This record gives sequence, structure tokens and C-alpha cells, in this order.
Amino acid sequence: MSESNFKLDRTITLTIIFAIFMQTAGALIWVGSAEARLAAVEQRVLDAPRVTERLARLEEQMVMARASLQRIEKRLDAHE
Repeated sequence: MSESNFKLDRTITLTIIFAIFMQTAGALIWVGSAEARLAAVEQRVLDAPRVTERLARLEEQMVMARASLQRIEKRLDAHE
């Protein structure tokens, strides 16, 4: 078998170091923004039960207001 002529150059240029630094910085910024979006979604999920409860109360108040309005309309119709 013949010997392989494969050689690895071990010099690292400033450009390679800068490129690795920029990729690492970009990844860290991306992770930070993803964490911020996740925190916002978690807060919305935590607020959802309160909104649901308020909506149920408002629906019940609307039912009561409609019943009251119907009673008022009946009394007005009876007096005419």
C-alpha cells in the first residue's frame, strides 16, 4: 500500500476565530430571544384561567341583564 499524502494544516487564522466568535454570539442572541418569547407565552397561559373566569361572570351578568330587560318590557307593554 502506498502512503497517504493527507496533511492537516494546524494554523488558525484570525478570520476563523472571528467567524466562530460571530456564530457563537448569534446563537446566544437567538437563544435569548427564544427565551423571551417562551416567557411571554408562559405568562399568557398563566393569565388564561383568570380571563376565562371573568368571561364566565360577564356571560352570567348578560343573562341576568336580558331577564331584567324582558321584565321591564313586559311591564311597559302591560301599561300601554
